[in-house]
Amino acid sequence: MKVARLRVDFVLHGCRSLKDKRQRLSRIRDKFGRQTNVAVCESDFQDDLKRAQWAFVSCASSARIIEQHLADVESYVATSIDAEVVAMERDWLA
Repeated sequence: MKVARLRVDFVLHGCRSLKDKRQRLSRIRDKFGRQTNVAVCESDFQDDLKRAQWAFVSCASSARIIEQHLADVESYVATSIDAEVVAMERDWLA
């Protein structure tokens, strides 16, 4: 079994409340939270209005499948979320 993690850091310009922040980022959980073999969570900056970090963990028998899952996530957050992506980091877990 192969496992990889993708961490994505966002800056949310013009965000006025934590409710606003969570509404702007909720599409991430809606889209990938139901996907098989991908776990999603807000992993840092939960109480910061201007920043957010989300983690995506994918597991599968093939590294190629994981690469495709995480590439889909990267593409979606770069083009479909109302926030600036400031960092993406992918690493393989033992």
